[in-house]
Amino acid sequence: MENYQEFARVYDSIMDDTLYKAWHDFSLRHLPAKVHDILELACGTGKLSVQFARDGYAVTGLDLSEDMLAIAYNRALDELAENIGIGFIEGDMRDLSDVGTYDAVTCYSDSICYMPDRAAVQQVFDGVFNSLNAGGTFIFDVHSVHQIDDVFPNYAYHENEEDFAFVWDSFSGEKPHSITHELTFFVSDGKGKFERRDEVHDERTYTIDDYLNMLDNAGFIAVNVFADFEDAAPTDDSARWFFVATR
Repeated sequence: MENYQEFARVYDSIMDDTLYKAWHDFSLRHLPAKVHDILELACGTGKLSVQFARDGYAVTGLDLSEDMLAIAYNRALDELAENIGIGFIEGDMRDLSDVGTYDAVTCYSDSICYMPDRAAVQQVFDGVFNSLNAGGTFIFDVHSVHQIDDVFPNYAYHENEEDFAFVWDSFSGEKPHSITHELTFFVSDGKGKFERRDEVHDERTYTIDDYLNMLDNAGFIAVNVFADFEDAAPTDDSARWFFVATR
């Protein structure tokens, strides 16, 4: 296999489509009516970007992975007439200096948790603030402290399909409120053999107050916090926190 596009395809196939619908529905409830253009950070294979474009938004998707973006671009070509209203950028969300300005920025699938430390999270928030038009909206989600500290440790998930197998094991990380996911993929080469790839994904979260302080440092003037795709305040058992911040 000459590149990792097949592995990106596996990511795409194992993601629960109901999550994308939930992120989409949450967005539509919290994006102001005046929003015209959206920057989707960590857009992955473009499922949500394409849905936003179908809604009539002008969408730019940014991701660090060239292989993910290749799938996203082909998805847009297949599902949108002449790829209207959507574009993709390969880039790091810690540096948004050249991406332009938007009415809204989204960052879902706990992608903020992949930042290695608070300084990196602050970089993202600062960059998002500068990429928003006046009055713009920033929506993102993160794992809760409860999810990282109490639910993920010793989590295991295995999936076997005809053309791939996937093993996911999680262990407590060394830093506060951090987790290490060890992923192993076996992907068919179409000729009776399977190629193995191992990945380690480190995630880290912070308290709600920490996120609010970082958003305040970036300059956001109003922030609402919700949980688990609902328009309700977080509880001690919430798994995922959602932040809706206004520039």
